[in-house]
Amino acid sequence: MSTGAAILVAAVTLIVLLLGGLYIHSMLLAVGIVGIAALGKTALLPGLLSYTTFTTVATYSMTTIPLYVLCAQLILEAGVVEDLFNILYNISHGRKGVLGAFCSILGAFLGAVCGSGTATSAALGQAAYPQLVKRGYSSDLAAAVSASAGSLAGIIPPSITIIVYGITTETPIGRLFVASVIPGVLTTLVFIGCTLFFLRGESKASGAVSAFTPVHVDKRNAIVSITVACIIAVTIFGGIYSGFMTATEAGAVSATVALICALCLGKVTKEFLVRAAKSTVNITAMVMLIMIGAKIFGRFMSLSKVSDAFVELLGPLMSHPRIILVICIIVYFVLFMLMEGTAVIVMTTPVLLPVMQELGVDMLWFGIVVCFCCVIGQLTPPVGVCVYSVCGTAGIPVEGPFKRSMVFALAATVIVGGLMVLFPQIVTFLPSLML
Repeated sequence: MSTGAAILVAAVTLIVLLLGGLYIHSMLLAVGIVGIAALGKTALLPGLLSYTTFTTVATYSMTTIPLYVLCAQLILEAGVVEDLFNILYNISHGRKGVLGAFCSILGAFLGAVCGSGTATSAALGQAAYPQLVKRGYSSDLAAAVSASAGSLAGIIPPSITIIVYGITTETPIGRLFVASVIPGVLTTLVFIGCTLFFLRGESKASGAVSAFTPVHVDKRNAIVSITVACIIAVTIFGGIYSGFMTATEAGAVSATVALICALCLGKVTKEFLVRAAKSTVNITAMVMLIMIGAKIFGRFMSLSKVSDAFVELLGPLMSHPRIILVICIIVYFVLFMLMEGTAVIVMTTPVLLPVMQELGVDMLWFGIVVCFCCVIGQLTPPVGVCVYSVCGTAGIPVEGPFKRSMVFALAATVIVGGLMVLFPQIVTFLPSLML
């Protein structure tokens, strides 16, 4: 079969499986196998399905993922999220604007501890959403604020999306973590600004505002929660930035600190450990299966020379790299709206990586831009996993929150995305200072 016909067969297979609702890892694996077989390269499949699948996941860099996921699950299961929000609620005396800003900051902070946007959004939907509504936020705005705060985990270290990008493109994960700090802070500030804008625009809150009633937080729990959050943040940022720890070592220390925190809070039971371990295995296995499927899919893309054809197609625009970058960013934005973040990265890297290398684009900068697109995609329909996570936890429809979260996404795209394109130093400055 000709190369063009094989690509057509693979494309049809992809569309059929996508419409059929197949899991992304199975879809990538199936399309890769069908495409390679259509090219007449079936002799390669035994080696790809045995040795390649093993070497894809049996690497030192992959150990970073379960360590940070375990840290996140221990933190969530220990109830640290609720304690931190209740502390912030008491400090703000329930003021609407301050509480909304604190929610975004807490989302960024939890993103630094948790690394999963979906998990952070679900936690905020449980802890922050009810308090925001109680303080006079409309239900839709409270959900949008919680979802936007949770989505920050996509760009705040130790984002799983950043880790997968680093593994896929062989970009140092520690440098990616440090590079994401300034864009992450800017995105947080933009989300705070959007929250205040909506608050001012709402003529009347949906529901009466009750008098401020402090939420009881056990002093010991408060001290432990704040201490562990600070230690983990310092470990991840300070340890990696100073060169004292690698990203993997920082993950191991963070998971250990999270376990000690759970012990201090008296939350460690057999059921606690089983839930944390089960969630860690499920998430890690999902990411690894996606990596395996993407490896086979990427091999097909390489054999069919789709990447070379794509570079040739963009040939007339090679003298205008910013136009190509804008096109790539739009493509990523659309894909992140439709698919899970790690799947998008591992699926598109074989095609777009040669283009970026041809343009001489800094892969560190490009990685942060891609992860930023993931944050935006998590807030936009039709998938918008962070919005769905909050709404599912709160038990409300998604239509209203989506209308507001789209504004959050648009504002961040114009301001933060525009700044990163116009001033790449926003991303590259801190890594250039690393030891």
